[in-house]
Amino acid sequence: MNHRFWHPFANMAEVAGSELVLERGEDVWMYDGDGRRYLDACGSLWYANVGHGREEVAERVAEQLRELEAYSTFGDIANRPALELSDRLADLAPVDDGKVFLGSGGGDAIDTAAKIARASFGLRGEPRRVHLISRTHAYHGTHGFGTSIGGIEANVSGWGPLIPNTSVVAHDSVEALEREITQLGPENVAAFFCEPIIGAGGVRLPPPGYIEGVAEVCAEHGVLLIIDEVICGFGRLGAWFGIERWPGVRPDLVTFAKGVTSGYLPLGGVIASSEVAAPFWEDRGATFRHGATYAGHPVCCAAALANLDILERDGLIARGREIERELAETLAPLVDHPQVAEVRAGLGLIAAVELVPEALSGDAGGVAAVTLAAREQGVLLRGLGSAVAVSPPLTVQPEHLALIGETLAGAFDALAKPIAGRR
Repeated sequence: MNHRFWHPFANMAEVAGSELVLERGEDVWMYDGDGRRYLDACGSLWYANVGHGREEVAERVAEQLRELEAYSTFGDIANRPALELSDRLADLAPVDDGKVFLGSGGGDAIDTAAKIARASFGLRGEPRRVHLISRTHAYHGTHGFGTSIGGIEANVSGWGPLIPNTSVVAHDSVEALEREITQLGPENVAAFFCEPIIGAGGVRLPPPGYIEGVAEVCAEHGVLLIIDEVICGFGRLGAWFGIERWPGVRPDLVTFAKGVTSGYLPLGGVIASSEVAAPFWEDRGATFRHGATYAGHPVCCAAALANLDILERDGLIARGREIERELAETLAPLVDHPQVAEVRAGLGLIAAVELVPEALSGDAGGVAAVTLAAREQGVLLRGLGSAVAVSPPLTVQPEHLALIGETLAGAFDALAKPIAGRR
């Protein structure tokens, strides 16, 4: 039966009527309507950090629903969960005296950060500083600014004119960023957006010295460093915020979402340094005329607080660092497979396996074949262009990692047979 739900990032001519309908989750496992279970090897969309089915979160949400289900936080109205969450995040973030602006997700966060950056400069007497720079392979959501600064060509083309005064530089070159700022004129550049590890663009780890290098370039030219933690935060890299893996780097703004609630309810936001926020906070500062309807939603904030409690209590923040080597070692043998070009892993609980060009037919057909073969063996993985991504919940155990490695090996073996036949 064809239903009317329009799936994101899907070809509905192929998807409609053939969905995998999931009905419940428990820790690292998902179950469909027939009771078949699947290992969630991708943490859904990078976010199921504490695992599925946590009763503590459900209870906290139910309690908040009974007390105060929702009310706008525009103007001077607040609620206790939003206030508590903002203070907690500001204390955790590697941002100087952070101010927290809450929204509905990662896409909101990127647009908010872009607006804060431009408006902050404008209010400080530098209105020409509007240009925004990102990186090749970068993914910053699908809202207006996020699409415009994206580094994945398939995601940014086909929409007509996008937001101007944006550009993309090579994802692994400090020199490329410095050249771009110099050519544009630092007086025209507002911010540089940087994922600690590029996620949706293929799980690309930064070269040694890259993060420190771009931070120095931004500081030298007065360009705001915006670190996109939507994927990398809340334990994924073994720290509350992934940028902490590079000690001494202090972002001007940090965007977050996903792992802040482990996906139990939608929430995201921006943490801005006091210097960046100053024009809006000092004396009778300017009004920041921006915000999502559900900013500071009390139930979403309650879910986040319960989630942060679990991450802290169960020692899950350090987990991404504790087992990053084990994940890398599990996937390392795949590099010898004839259908594998590269394995990218070793920094946090996140990895990707790149396919050789010969394995990609049509629209990344090889990737779809690998993920489908893995699903048939009871493992859910994410396809990313020419690669397959792995980012399980932080509760994953060694036997689960072994299953992921074995399943991927079998999926690549299955892929090799038809390729060999075509030759």
